[in-house]
Parts: sequence; structure tokens; C-alpha cells
Amino acid sequence: MKRNENNTDRAIRGAAAVLAAIGAFAAFNGDKTVLGVVLAIVTVVLAGTAFSGFCPAYTLFGINTCKRK
Repeated sequence: MKRNENNTDRAIRGAAAVLAAIGAFAAFNGDKTVLGVVLAIVTVVLAGTAFSGFCPAYTLFGINTCKRK
């Protein structure tokens, strides 16, 4: 997997993952709600793409924000 996200993009995704995780914990609040499950999935996806620097959707649409060749 080749990186296709620049550092700013990765930082924004990381911050969004933290916010989604906080929302997921708040939504669960003892119950497994649909919102909590959706936010947990969003957290995993955002954190994974932030750490790896690779976004499959970017590849699908031909987007590359990483300047490195």
C-alpha cells in the first residue's frame, strides 16, 4: 500500500477519530445503540487510515494528497 495522504490529512483524520471515539463511548452509555456502533466503525476506519497514510477511497477516485512519489 502506497501512501496517498499528506500529513495534514492524516492529522485531521486522527483528530476526527478521537472525536468519533468520544461520541461512540457517549452513545453506548451502557446500551449498544446504532449510533454507538456506527461511530465505533467510523473511529476504526479513520484511525486506520490516519496511521497507515493510505485511504482506499482515495485510490478508487484517483486522489493523492501526498507529495511523495
